[in-house]
Amino acid sequence: MNGFQADILVDVTGETCPIPLIEMRKAVSKAREGQVIEIRGTHRPSKQEIPMAVRSLRLRLLGVEEDRGQWRIFIRKEEAPDAEDDSGRS
Repeated sequence: MNGFQADILVDVTGETCPIPLIEMRKAVSKAREGQVIEIRGTHRPSKQEIPMAVRSLRLRLLGVEEDRGQWRIFIRKEEAPDAEDDSGRS
């Protein structure tokens, strides 16, 4: 368990590129400052692309988890102090 309470859940399980990235960007644009967004999916390339997009958008990557082929990515809508990944990546 991650300890993050998501304010917005984006479930893109079974979807392939570019849908997970598009849905992540929609959620970020709707979220208020400080809200946590959880993205769930199964498309392996998206597990790599979404954190890269988070860093490029200078948002805060809280964590990436995977269990039995389903991953969960947690993002906080706030500008990160730098573009570094502070999640300890899994």
